[in-house]
Amino acid sequence: MATDMTVPDVHLHIGDERRSTGGAGLHEHVYPVTGEVQSAIPMAGPDDVDQAVGAAERAFTTWRSWSTWRRRDVLLRLADLLEADLDELSRLSVLDNGMTPLLGSSLASGLIDYTRYYAGWADKLEGRVTSLPANGRELGYTMPEPFGVIGVIITWNGPMISLGMKVIPALAAGNTVVIKPSELTPYAMERFMRAVEDAGIPAGVVNVVPGGAAAGEALVRHPAVKKVTFTGGPATARRILAACAEHLKPTVLELGGKSANIVFPDADLDAVSAVNSFTVFEALAGQGCAIPTRILVHDDVYDALAERLAARVGELRAGDPFDPATNVGPVVTKAAQERILAMVGRARQEGSARVLVGGGQPGGELESGFFVEPTLLGDVRPSSEIEQVEVFGPVVSMLRFRDEDEALRIANGTEYGLASYLWTNDVNRITRLTAELDAGGVYVNGAMPVLGCELPFGGTGISGFGRESGEEGIREFLRTKAVAIA
Repeated sequence: MATDMTVPDVHLHIGDERRSTGGAGLHEHVYPVTGEVQSAIPMAGPDDVDQAVGAAERAFTTWRSWSTWRRRDVLLRLADLLEADLDELSRLSVLDNGMTPLLGSSLASGLIDYTRYYAGWADKLEGRVTSLPANGRELGYTMPEPFGVIGVIITWNGPMISLGMKVIPALAAGNTVVIKPSELTPYAMERFMRAVEDAGIPAGVVNVVPGGAAAGEALVRHPAVKKVTFTGGPATARRILAACAEHLKPTVLELGGKSANIVFPDADLDAVSAVNSFTVFEALAGQGCAIPTRILVHDDVYDALAERLAARVGELRAGDPFDPATNVGPVVTKAAQERILAMVGRARQEGSARVLVGGGQPGGELESGFFVEPTLLGDVRPSSEIEQVEVFGPVVSMLRFRDEDEALRIANGTEYGLASYLWTNDVNRITRLTAELDAGGVYVNGAMPVLGCELPFGGTGISGFGRESGEEGIREFLRTKAVAIA
């Protein structure tokens, strides 16, 4: 059966309009599997962003006035529509950035889960009542209130799950949104907007303006945007913070990581190699913010784990994601491919790592696509570039340690702090190290972040601040008003 490669026409969604043109011209979307142009994407300019914010501002009055259970019910309808459209959302996610259909389905399913989860929160956002102790004669209570218009800037590697973590809780809290998605992943977003309209969410509550840096800056600086939530890199985040500082505008920032994965001698090495192979290489070719790309292995089991991982990685097959035999898809762009290969090349040339498997670009029929061989590096120097800088590609580093103190020094020895991973069956060790690891989340014996809606997700250091998911995720889109009645 032939693979369906058709893609939808992409629009700017502003209020009740679908616009096929934008003020910043067109972007040619390239399918990373083949390196060929799929379609032209309209790009929003500052005027489009201004109009989208205006539409969201006008819609806020209506959306905020809806009862909480009415917002709950329309979000549940949205979840049902997304679930009915799961296969198409998954297919378009593959065409967006070359992820595997399994991951596309998983991330679209995650969006559905987040939509139902935060629909359940919509009618449970309560304040608290207290008598004020100052004189005992005043009644005090708090009111959780939405901010208004939220600027949402999402990156290309997992846009469906980002919608679930950012847009859905903002809506459940009573805000309206203007989304600036990446032009690299336009197709599944277009399908999402069809479900938003069919669910009965009022026009202007959700607006979409794909665009580049100018559109993002216009969104961040717009005075009617009351809060910004951004997923991306630290360099862009610094510019966003500088712009928001002019209006003292709050932000939520999720900025990637360099996550340590500490393996002790009592770990199940077969499970370690299987889980790491899947999460780093087979999910999105290493293009994930919280994946365990630095494996810190105790000296006693380093060689045994290196042998297992090398064997497993060596068997992985890069290729067309729609081919059931494919394990690893392409990276997102030619520039990303060149950057990743250059980093591996410098590590090899400088002697800061040994290439155990891979390290190059596949040839033959894959040469025109943006592929990088699944790469395993051994005996990596902790201070090296490849160990300190986020690679965002199918590259895993292995380092040795001798005791807990050394493992902690290496694990905490980067500016990032999004996630840390731990493999051990020693409960006391788990308790000790989870307290000492400098990360927003610690995941033990194969547990992974953002697979469920309930736990908060976010980082420390240059991995950002604020929290997504869980109760904390919806609280980010509410501010508390205090009321006292004499």
